[in-house]
Amino acid sequence: MDPVDHVSLARQLIDIESTTGQEGQVASVLAQYLRDRGYSVLEQPLGHGRTNVIAAVGEPEVVFSTHFDCVPPFFPSRIEGDLLFGRGACDAKGILAAQVAAAERLRAGGETRIGLVFVAGEERGSDGAKAANKIASKARYLINGEPTDLRLGAATRGAFRVRLTAAGKAAHSGYPELGESAIEKLLDCLMALRAADWPSDPLLGTTHYTVGVIKGGVAPNVIPPSAEAEVFFRTVGEHAPIRATLAAALKDRVAVEEILELPASRLHTVAGFETAVFSYFSDIPFLSNWGTPLLLGPGSIHVAHTDREHVSIAELDQAVDIYARLASALLDT
Repeated sequence: MDPVDHVSLARQLIDIESTTGQEGQVASVLAQYLRDRGYSVLEQPLGHGRTNVIAAVGEPEVVFSTHFDCVPPFFPSRIEGDLLFGRGACDAKGILAAQVAAAERLRAGGETRIGLVFVAGEERGSDGAKAANKIASKARYLINGEPTDLRLGAATRGAFRVRLTAAGKAAHSGYPELGESAIEKLLDCLMALRAADWPSDPLLGTTHYTVGVIKGGVAPNVIPPSAEAEVFFRTVGEHAPIRATLAAALKDRVAVEEILELPASRLHTVAGFETAVFSYFSDIPFLSNWGTPLLLGPGSIHVAHTDREHVSIAELDQAVDIYARLASALLDT
Protein backbone atom coordinates (compact mmCIF):
# COMPACT_ATOMS: atom_id res chain seq x y z
CA MET A 1 0.00 0.00 0.00
CA ASP A 2 1.54 3.29 -1.10
CA PRO A 3 1.57 6.05 1.55
CA VAL A 4 -0.49 9.14 0.83
CA ASP A 5 1.39 12.19 -0.46
CA HIS A 6 -0.64 14.53 1.73
CA VAL A 7 0.83 17.72 0.27
CA SER A 8 -0.01 16.61 -3.27
CA LEU A 9 -3.52 15.59 -2.20
CA ALA A 10 -4.02 18.91 -0.41
CA ARG A 11 -2.97 20.83 -3.53
CA GLN A 12 -5.25 18.71 -5.74
CA LEU A 13 -8.22 19.55 -3.52
CA ILE A 14 -7.29 23.22 -3.01
CA ASP A 15 -7.12 23.72 -6.77
CA ILE A 16 -10.79 22.76 -7.14
CA GLU A 17 -12.99 25.69 -6.24
CA SER A 18 -15.52 24.60 -3.60
CA THR A 19 -17.07 27.73 -2.18
CA THR A 20 -20.06 26.68 -0.05
CA GLY A 21 -22.82 25.57 -2.42
CA GLN A 22 -20.34 24.56 -5.13
CA GLU A 23 -18.76 21.47 -3.55
CA GLY A 24 -19.91 18.89 -6.11
CA GLN A 25 -16.67 18.55 -8.07
CA VAL A 26 -14.32 18.35 -5.10
CA ALA A 27 -16.55 15.74 -3.46
CA SER A 28 -16.54 13.64 -6.62
CA VAL A 29 -12.74 13.80 -6.95
CA LEU A 30 -12.27 12.94 -3.28
CA ALA A 31 -14.71 10.02 -3.46
CA GLN A 32 -12.92 8.53 -6.46
CA TYR A 33 -9.53 9.01 -4.78
CA LEU A 34 -10.70 7.00 -1.78
CA ARG A 35 -12.31 4.29 -3.91
CA ASP A 36 -9.05 3.90 -5.82
CA ARG A 37 -7.37 3.18 -2.47
CA GLY A 38 -9.86 0.46 -1.61
CA TYR A 39 -12.35 2.30 0.59
CA SER A 40 -16.09 1.69 0.60
CA VAL A 41 -17.43 5.16 -0.13
CA LEU A 42 -20.87 6.67 0.36
CA GLU A 43 -21.58 9.87 -1.53
CA GLN A 44 -24.46 11.17 0.55
CA PRO A 45 -26.59 13.55 -1.58
CA LEU A 46 -27.40 17.01 -0.26
CA GLY A 47 -29.16 18.33 -3.35
CA HIS A 48 -28.02 20.57 -6.21
CA GLY A 49 -25.16 18.22 -7.07
CA ARG A 50 -23.57 18.46 -3.62
CA THR A 51 -22.60 15.42 -1.54
CA ASN A 52 -20.86 14.39 1.64
CA VAL A 53 -18.10 11.79 1.32
CA ILE A 54 -18.18 9.04 3.97
CA ALA A 55 -15.67 6.20 3.75
CA ALA A 56 -14.35 3.18 5.63
CA VAL A 57 -12.64 -0.18 5.12
CA GLY A 58 -13.96 -1.82 8.30
CA GLU A 59 -16.30 -0.98 11.18
CA PRO A 60 -15.15 2.46 12.37
CA GLU A 61 -14.58 3.10 16.06
CA VAL A 62 -12.63 6.33 15.51
CA VAL A 63 -13.69 8.74 12.79
CA PHE A 64 -11.67 11.54 11.21
CA SER A 65 -13.90 14.37 10.02
CA THR A 66 -13.64 17.82 8.51
CA HIS A 67 -15.21 19.91 5.75
CA PHE A 68 -14.22 20.58 2.16
CA ASP A 69 -16.26 23.71 1.49
CA CYS A 70 -14.48 27.06 1.66
CA VAL A 71 -15.25 30.74 1.99
CA PRO A 72 -14.79 33.02 -1.03
CA PRO A 73 -12.81 34.20 -2.86
CA PHE A 74 -11.11 31.17 -4.38
CA PHE A 75 -7.39 31.24 -5.08
CA PRO A 76 -5.32 28.21 -6.14
CA SER A 77 -2.44 26.53 -4.35
CA ARG A 78 1.18 27.60 -4.44
CA ILE A 79 4.24 26.74 -2.38
CA GLU A 80 6.57 29.41 -1.08
CA GLY A 81 9.40 27.94 0.94
CA ASP A 82 7.82 25.76 3.63
CA LEU A 83 4.36 27.30 3.27
CA LEU A 84 1.44 25.93 1.29
CA PHE A 85 -0.91 28.75 0.27
CA GLY A 86 -4.39 28.50 -1.21
CA ARG A 87 -8.04 28.68 -0.26
CA GLY A 88 -8.59 25.77 2.07
CA ALA A 89 -4.89 25.27 2.86
CA CYS A 90 -5.66 25.30 6.58
CA ASP A 91 -9.47 25.48 6.53
CA ALA A 92 -9.77 22.66 5.85
CA LYS A 93 -8.41 20.81 2.79
CA GLY A 94 -4.90 20.55 4.18
CA ILE A 95 -6.42 19.07 7.31
CA LEU A 96 -8.46 16.61 5.23
CA ALA A 97 -5.34 15.44 3.38
CA ALA A 98 -3.46 14.91 6.65
CA GLN A 99 -6.39 12.90 8.03
CA VAL A 100 -6.46 10.65 4.95
CA ALA A 101 -2.70 10.12 5.25
CA ALA A 102 -3.04 9.26 8.95
CA ALA A 103 -5.84 6.80 8.23
CA GLU A 104 -3.75 5.14 5.54
CA ARG A 105 -0.72 4.93 7.83
CA LEU A 106 -2.84 3.17 10.45
CA ARG A 107 -4.35 0.90 7.81
CA ALA A 108 -0.88 -0.05 6.56
CA GLY A 109 -0.20 -1.28 10.07
CA GLY A 110 -3.32 -3.46 10.01
CA GLU A 111 -5.77 -1.04 11.66
CA THR A 112 -9.16 -0.95 9.93
CA ARG A 113 -11.30 0.62 12.66
CA ILE A 114 -10.89 4.15 11.20
CA GLY A 115 -13.64 5.99 9.32
CA LEU A 116 -13.69 9.21 7.30
CA VAL A 117 -16.59 11.68 7.36
CA PHE A 118 -15.95 14.62 5.05
CA VAL A 119 -18.79 17.10 4.67
CA ALA A 120 -19.97 20.06 2.67
CA GLY A 121 -21.55 23.23 3.99
CA GLU A 122 -19.67 23.88 7.24
CA GLU A 123 -19.09 27.55 6.44
CA ARG A 124 -22.79 28.32 5.94
CA GLY A 125 -25.06 26.47 8.35
CA SER A 126 -23.51 22.98 8.56
CA ASP A 127 -26.10 21.31 6.32
CA GLY A 128 -23.59 18.60 5.41
CA ALA A 129 -22.92 17.70 9.04
CA LYS A 130 -26.62 17.68 9.85
CA ALA A 131 -27.21 15.23 7.00
CA ALA A 132 -24.27 13.02 8.03
CA ASN A 133 -25.66 12.86 11.55
CA LYS A 134 -28.72 11.00 10.24
CA ILE A 135 -26.53 8.00 9.40
CA ALA A 136 -26.34 5.29 12.05
CA SER A 137 -22.84 4.93 13.48
CA LYS A 138 -21.16 2.78 16.13
CA ALA A 139 -18.09 5.05 16.26
CA ARG A 140 -16.83 5.81 19.77
CA TYR A 141 -14.77 8.92 18.96
CA LEU A 142 -14.91 11.73 16.41
CA ILE A 143 -11.69 13.65 15.65
CA ASN A 144 -12.90 16.81 13.95
CA GLY A 145 -10.38 18.91 12.04
CA GLU A 146 -10.18 22.68 12.26
CA PRO A 147 -7.06 24.88 12.53
CA THR A 148 -5.91 24.59 16.15
CA ASP A 149 -2.12 24.86 15.73
CA LEU A 150 -2.10 21.12 16.51
CA ARG A 151 -3.52 21.62 20.01
CA LEU A 152 -6.48 19.60 21.22
CA GLY A 153 -9.49 21.80 21.74
CA ALA A 154 -10.69 21.72 25.33
CA ALA A 155 -13.75 23.83 24.48
CA THR A 156 -15.16 26.07 21.77
CA ARG A 157 -17.43 29.06 22.11
CA GLY A 158 -20.97 29.04 20.82
CA ALA A 159 -22.69 31.63 18.65
CA PHE A 160 -25.78 33.78 19.08
CA ARG A 161 -26.58 36.29 16.33
CA VAL A 162 -29.40 38.81 16.44
CA ARG A 163 -30.75 41.62 14.31
CA LEU A 164 -31.85 44.78 16.15
CA THR A 165 -34.38 46.94 14.29
CA ALA A 166 -35.29 50.44 15.42
CA ALA A 167 -38.36 52.29 14.14
CA GLY A 168 -38.57 56.08 14.02
CA LYS A 169 -40.47 58.80 12.19
CA ALA A 170 -39.24 60.64 9.13
CA ALA A 171 -39.13 64.43 9.12
CA HIS A 172 -37.25 67.31 7.51
CA SER A 173 -33.88 67.68 9.24
CA GLY A 174 -34.60 71.38 9.73
CA TYR A 175 -37.45 70.41 12.08
CA PRO A 176 -36.14 67.42 14.08
CA GLU A 177 -38.85 67.91 16.70
CA LEU A 178 -41.37 66.63 14.15
CA GLY A 179 -39.60 63.29 13.74
CA GLU A 180 -37.93 60.53 15.70
CA SER A 181 -34.46 59.30 14.77
CA ALA A 182 -34.27 55.51 14.49
CA ILE A 183 -30.49 55.78 14.23
CA GLU A 184 -30.15 57.58 17.55
CA LYS A 185 -32.48 55.07 19.18
CA LEU A 186 -30.34 52.23 17.80
CA LEU A 187 -27.11 53.90 18.94
CA ASP A 188 -28.49 54.28 22.46
CA CYS A 189 -29.21 50.55 22.50
CA LEU A 190 -25.75 49.65 21.21
CA MET A 191 -24.19 51.80 23.92
CA ALA A 192 -26.30 49.94 26.47
CA LEU A 193 -24.85 46.65 25.19
CA ARG A 194 -21.34 48.00 25.82
CA ALA A 195 -22.24 48.71 29.45
CA ALA A 196 -23.92 45.34 30.08
CA ASP A 197 -22.38 42.57 32.18
CA TRP A 198 -22.20 39.50 29.95
CA PRO A 199 -21.89 35.90 31.21
CA SER A 200 -18.48 34.37 31.95
CA ASP A 201 -17.07 30.86 32.20
CA PRO A 202 -13.90 29.75 34.02
CA LEU A 203 -12.60 27.94 30.92
CA LEU A 204 -13.86 30.03 27.99
CA GLY A 205 -13.78 33.49 29.60
CA THR A 206 -16.33 36.26 29.13
CA THR A 207 -18.94 36.42 26.38
CA HIS A 208 -17.98 38.96 23.75
CA TYR A 209 -19.74 40.30 20.70
CA THR A 210 -19.24 42.17 17.45
CA VAL A 211 -21.55 44.73 15.88
CA GLY A 212 -20.89 43.52 12.37
CA VAL A 213 -23.49 45.39 10.28
CA ILE A 214 -25.27 48.72 10.70
CA LYS A 215 -27.83 50.10 8.24
CA GLY A 216 -30.16 53.07 8.47
CA GLY A 217 -31.54 56.30 7.13
CA VAL A 218 -32.56 57.52 3.70
CA ALA A 219 -30.69 60.80 3.20
CA PRO A 220 -28.45 63.18 5.19
CA ASN A 221 -31.24 65.78 5.44
CA VAL A 222 -33.99 63.41 6.59
CA ILE A 223 -34.63 62.27 10.16
CA PRO A 224 -34.10 58.51 9.75
CA PRO A 225 -37.30 56.44 10.07
CA SER A 226 -35.51 53.08 10.34
CA ALA A 227 -32.19 51.54 11.33
CA GLU A 228 -30.86 48.08 12.08
CA ALA A 229 -27.74 46.36 13.34
CA GLU A 230 -26.59 42.76 13.42
CA VAL A 231 -24.82 41.67 16.60
CA PHE A 232 -22.82 38.44 16.78
CA PHE A 233 -22.16 37.03 20.26
CA ARG A 234 -19.44 34.43 20.91
CA THR A 235 -20.97 32.64 23.85
CA VAL A 236 -19.54 30.56 26.71
CA GLY A 237 -22.55 28.65 28.05
CA GLU A 238 -26.33 28.50 27.93
CA HIS A 239 -28.00 31.27 25.94
CA ALA A 240 -30.85 32.06 28.33
CA PRO A 241 -28.65 34.50 30.33
CA ILE A 242 -27.68 36.22 27.05
CA ARG A 243 -31.33 36.74 26.19
CA ALA A 244 -32.07 38.09 29.67
CA THR A 245 -29.14 40.53 29.62
CA LEU A 246 -30.05 41.63 26.10
CA ALA A 247 -33.66 42.31 27.09
CA ALA A 248 -32.62 44.28 30.17
CA ALA A 249 -30.23 46.43 28.13
CA LEU A 250 -32.59 47.12 25.24
CA LYS A 251 -35.72 47.83 27.32
CA ASP A 252 -38.07 47.16 24.38
CA ARG A 253 -36.64 50.11 22.44
CA VAL A 254 -35.89 47.95 19.38
CA ALA A 255 -37.21 44.73 17.89
CA VAL A 256 -34.97 41.68 18.32
CA GLU A 257 -34.81 38.91 15.70
CA GLU A 258 -32.75 35.82 16.47
CA ILE A 259 -30.87 34.66 13.36
CA LEU A 260 -28.37 32.01 14.47
CA GLU A 261 -27.79 29.93 17.57
CA LEU A 262 -25.03 27.37 18.13
CA PRO A 263 -24.06 25.93 21.50
CA ALA A 264 -20.68 26.16 23.18
CA SER A 265 -18.96 22.77 23.30
CA ARG A 266 -16.90 21.02 25.96
CA LEU A 267 -14.58 18.55 24.27
CA HIS A 268 -12.73 15.35 25.11
CA THR A 269 -8.99 15.63 25.68
CA VAL A 270 -6.25 13.02 25.99
CA ALA A 271 -3.26 13.11 28.32
CA GLY A 272 0.00 13.96 26.58
CA PHE A 273 -1.54 16.34 24.02
CA GLU A 274 -1.38 20.14 24.41
CA THR A 275 -4.81 21.75 24.82
CA ALA A 276 -6.37 25.16 24.20
CA VAL A 277 -9.78 26.82 24.00
CA PHE A 278 -11.09 28.43 20.82
CA SER A 279 -13.52 31.25 20.07
CA TYR A 280 -14.89 29.76 16.87
CA PHE A 281 -17.42 26.97 16.38
CA SER A 282 -17.33 23.87 14.19
CA ASP A 283 -19.51 21.04 12.90
CA ILE A 284 -19.04 19.15 16.17
CA PRO A 285 -22.47 19.99 17.70
CA PHE A 286 -24.12 18.54 14.57
CA LEU A 287 -22.15 15.27 14.50
CA SER A 288 -23.25 13.89 17.86
CA ASN A 289 -24.02 10.41 16.45
CA TRP A 290 -20.38 9.89 15.47
CA GLY A 291 -18.90 9.55 18.95
CA THR A 292 -17.29 11.59 21.70
CA PRO A 293 -15.84 14.69 20.00
CA LEU A 294 -12.25 15.90 19.86
CA LEU A 295 -10.97 18.91 17.90
CA LEU A 296 -7.50 19.18 16.38
CA GLY A 297 -5.82 20.33 13.19
CA PRO A 298 -2.76 21.98 11.68
CA GLY A 299 -2.68 25.67 10.83
CA SER A 300 -3.83 28.87 12.48
CA ILE A 301 -7.37 30.19 12.57
CA HIS A 302 -5.84 33.67 12.28
CA VAL A 303 -5.00 33.15 8.59
CA ALA A 304 -8.11 31.14 7.69
CA HIS A 305 -10.65 33.15 5.65
CA THR A 306 -7.91 35.62 4.59
CA ASP A 307 -6.13 36.29 1.30
CA ARG A 308 -2.94 34.88 2.88
CA GLU A 309 -4.41 31.54 3.99
CA HIS A 310 -1.61 29.03 4.36
CA VAL A 311 -0.22 26.17 6.41
CA SER A 312 3.33 25.06 7.06
CA ILE A 313 4.27 21.88 5.22
CA ALA A 314 6.25 20.81 8.28
CA GLU A 315 3.08 21.24 10.34
CA LEU A 316 1.12 19.14 7.85
CA ASP A 317 3.75 16.43 8.19
CA GLN A 318 3.47 16.66 11.97
CA ALA A 319 -0.32 16.53 11.74
CA VAL A 320 -0.20 13.12 10.07
CA ASP A 321 1.89 11.80 12.96
CA ILE A 322 -0.33 13.38 15.64
CA TYR A 323 -3.60 12.23 14.06
CA ALA A 324 -2.28 8.66 13.84
CA ARG A 325 -1.00 8.75 17.43
CA LEU A 326 -4.22 10.25 18.75
CA ALA A 327 -6.41 7.70 16.96
CA SER A 328 -4.28 4.86 18.27
CA ALA A 329 -4.57 6.19 21.82
CA LEU A 330 -8.36 6.37 21.50
CA LEU A 331 -8.61 2.89 20.02
CA ASP A 332 -6.70 1.55 23.03
CA THR A 333 -9.24 2.95 25.52
